[in-house]
Amino acid sequence: MLHGPNLNLLGRREPGVYGRLTLAQIDADLKRTAHELGCSLVIGQYSSEGQLIDAVHEAGAAGRAIVINAGAYSHTSYALRDALAAVDVPKVEVHLTNVHAREPFRRRLVLAPAVHGGVFGFGLLSYRLALRAAAAMLDEIRD
Repeated sequence: MLHGPNLNLLGRREPGVYGRLTLAQIDADLKRTAHELGCSLVIGQYSSEGQLIDAVHEAGAAGRAIVINAGAYSHTSYALRDALAAVDVPKVEVHLTNVHAREPFRRRLVLAPAVHGGVFGFGLLSYRLALRAAAAMLDEIRD
């Protein structure tokens, strides 16, 4: 699970938009979901684009599926898009909010062509669904 910039501020940052859940609460829920699925989960939050790109490279080299909420980089980072395209593992983009119902600049997801799918607009459920999708894709590959 790769969290991008400003997600460490969840619970305090624009709670009317993002809700009151903290990143720690989301991560705890993801750990429970991973346990239910019988899979291990590596979680990181990265504020800089380079760190996020390095994390994508590391996950790809280790053969781990990627669930990513890249925050604002989802709309702007071609470098991150290229990093995701370069790794041959299951990849799912996730967002708490419905990005298509927000400001016009958020409606363009530059990462979308480099991931297998995306889940957005369902709050915490978006993360659970994204993790389940990534785990299912890994299962298909390994079968």
